Amino acid sequence: MTPLSRRRFLASAAALGAVAVWSRTIAAPSRTQWREHRGSFREGVASGDPTCDSVILWTRYTTNAAQPVSLDLEVAEDADFNHVVAVKKTTVAADADWTCRVLVGGLQPAREYWYRFTDAHGNGSRIGRTLTAPALDDARPVRFAFVSCQNANLGAQTAYRRMIHDDNQAARDERLGFVLHLGDFIYELVWYPEDRPQGYYDRRIRDLVRYAHGEKHGDFHIPTTVDDYRAVYRAYLADPDLQDARATFPFVSIWDNHEFSWLGWQSLQTFDGKTLPRQTRKVAAMQAWFEYQPARVTKPNPSLARFGAPHVVDASITRFDDNGMGQEPNNLAALASLTGYRALRWGRHVDLIITDQRSYRSQDPTGDNRADAFTSKDFPNLFPQEAQEILDAGRTANHGRPPATIRYGDKDIANYRKDQPAQTILGATQKKWFLDKLKASNATWKIWGNTTGTLDWRADPQNLPAGLTKPWPGAGYAGFGGGDHGSAYVERAQIYDFVASEGITGFATVAGDRHSFWAGLAAKALPPQKFEPVGIAFVTGSISAPGLVESLEHKFPKDHPLRPLFVADRGGPKPEPAVNLLLRHGVRSCLEYSKSGDIDKARALSNPDNAPHLRFIDMGGHGYTVVRASADAFETEFVCIQRPVESNTAADGGALVYRVKHRAPLWKKGEAPQLEQHIIEGDPKLSI
Repeated sequence: MTPLSRRRFLASAAALGAVAVWSRTIAAPSRTQWREHRGSFREGVASGDPTCDSVILWTRYTTNAAQPVSLDLEVAEDADFNHVVAVKKTTVAADADWTCRVLVGGLQPAREYWYRFTDAHGNGSRIGRTLTAPALDDARPVRFAFVSCQNANLGAQTAYRRMIHDDNQAARDERLGFVLHLGDFIYELVWYPEDRPQGYYDRRIRDLVRYAHGEKHGDFHIPTTVDDYRAVYRAYLADPDLQDARATFPFVSIWDNHEFSWLGWQSLQTFDGKTLPRQTRKVAAMQAWFEYQPARVTKPNPSLARFGAPHVVDASITRFDDNGMGQEPNNLAALASLTGYRALRWGRHVDLIITDQRSYRSQDPTGDNRADAFTSKDFPNLFPQEAQEILDAGRTANHGRPPATIRYGDKDIANYRKDQPAQTILGATQKKWFLDKLKASNATWKIWGNTTGTLDWRADPQNLPAGLTKPWPGAGYAGFGGGDHGSAYVERAQIYDFVASEGITGFATVAGDRHSFWAGLAAKALPPQKFEPVGIAFVTGSISAPGLVESLEHKFPKDHPLRPLFVADRGGPKPEPAVNLLLRHGVRSCLEYSKSGDIDKARALSNPDNAPHLRFIDMGGHGYTVVRASADAFETEFVCIQRPVESNTAADGGALVYRVKHRAPLWKKGEAPQLEQHIIEGDPKLSI
């Protein structure tokens, strides 16, 4: 991708329906009578998807006007706007919820810019800062942060305060170039304080938003219209730390499930044990996302200014193709209303290839009610791995001869997927696009921006000592259910086999969704099958959403014989997260640590075949991850903050729990990737 000329830029912007401006050759002082008035721009400002010569700028205007309102945008080389390089008039209107997106071109690569919006009365937005990507031949390292899962209803977004503080303290060439947001920017599930007066775990429930048209399920509420979805975005952007982050860094964003629906897939929504068509809500969710996120996404109506929602109805989806895609026309129209998968380039070293894990996926095989037959109160959270593999493969299991039943203990359970296609998360069209992008990339690092994790999580209950509890009914290892590529074995193998056969090096995955920190090697299978890593993979902890550890602290029965596998009661103010040991080292390590509290003895009993792919796992970690991608290595730094139950107003966001760095030297074709670990700060003892 080469920088565009002015003529080509304006032509391409016109094709996009973009409000666009080309920067001046000679900068000049601002002539706008601007005075900051954040009350007129309550949701702040943002920038997104920078290239080496352009970026999208965003704001929302606060008004009760009946007619569209004109705003002036200025872009400058300095925060005082003495060197303005672009000026553009734009219009906001009710049909886009008073939001606007302006594409600014003709910028210099790897350059810092400032921008602001002003209304006709001189009332101005806060000043935003953005950065362009480096030029395509720029050999300098690329640094960025990746984040996911912020729940403003239940927690504070303090991680962004720490991110901004650390970035301000860093040397100029070590500052972040952008923030990759891997989904769950909002949580559409909202609790009202009166519906849950006891709070959520140890967290208070904030009176965040009230849906004008919402539905109530159990004790929470969900949006049903575009105005409902817009309302929750506005509520989230009232958070000062999140708003500061969007004004400080360009964001590259993609949705996960909560931008539409908790258990949603395609345009289907599952609540109360029922899966119903919700094409109208999928379109509403996509419209609100588009209006509030500056991004180079595509849609049938090629306009950066207006969404142009297609007319759809909620029609039953009964016919699925061989890739699990519902063929009902309203489903297809809803999914086509916004295409989020895309690729962006930073210099010589980074191709960022972002995929959508929710819109094109088939149903999660373990999300079917019939999967409950493979669960047991005697073995909570554990699902037999052999059943996961057979259900995932569908009719392709056992080389196309799927078993009619699956043995679990003394029962033969019907294989309800023996006549169905193998699970897909990417869908056929997106998967082909993804593999083509991987093959064509000449960047040092081909980074898969996947909103959900790819690393296996499993335990070895077959190694439990006799007499502790009933015998494990599975044939061997246990997984933890499905939902992501950690148990989409067939599709993940297709991707990793492609990486291996094409000799692709520098393959790295960054992910979110799991509300936990993970570092490991990307492999399609674990022992007793052949373990052959083809890349490296990381998952970042949540910004603020509660995770598995909090659930275990509050919900796991204190008298259950397997409690030591999940929580270690060592007399502290809270039980310790033994589940980290379980996933990393296995059951014997957990039992030893629960008995002696000696972490060295516990690690000495590690099962080397349980998780040879893992180097680090913290199922209770919150914060973010920083990446440094250079010519010779890919480095990540996990920055784990204290549990963000309440906001910390200290300049640095408060004390850290740990910083842990992982480094993968660039490997050559035919070599296996390696991952080095360094504890920079703190003691994540149960995580390594």
